[in-house]
Amino acid sequence: MRAIRTAALNSDINVTPLVDVCLVLLIIFMVVLPTMVNGIPVQLPSASVTGPIDSRVFPVTVKEDGTVYLDTLIVRREEVPAALQRLRGSASARPIAVRADKRVQYGEVASVLGAARAAGWEDVKLVTVAE
Repeated sequence: MRAIRTAALNSDINVTPLVDVCLVLLIIFMVVLPTMVNGIPVQLPSASVTGPIDSRVFPVTVKEDGTVYLDTLIVRREEVPAALQRLRGSASARPIAVRADKRVQYGEVASVLGAARAAGWEDVKLVTVAE
């Protein structure tokens, strides 16, 4: 009689394609993420002297239409002091960087700065672009 051959099944999982895809995604995120950090687009005023911005800042953005963004949270102008007071506990060690559109009236920016100081933040900065 003839001997019957049985083929052994290869049950190993080939993870090389998975690792390749993960590395490509990691590279894509590393390239795209720094451009997404600023978040809300505004036209910043220019200044002759600018300094470096700390990477751990808490961004506050005032858009031209008066909308205020506390990081990614949209807040009405009259709710800014209370919202900053609530957020003070969770972001206590982070400085605030106020990014205001250059077309926003000075009084609106000053009220956001004053609300941040009143909420207890000591390190509050205005963000500008270099000329």
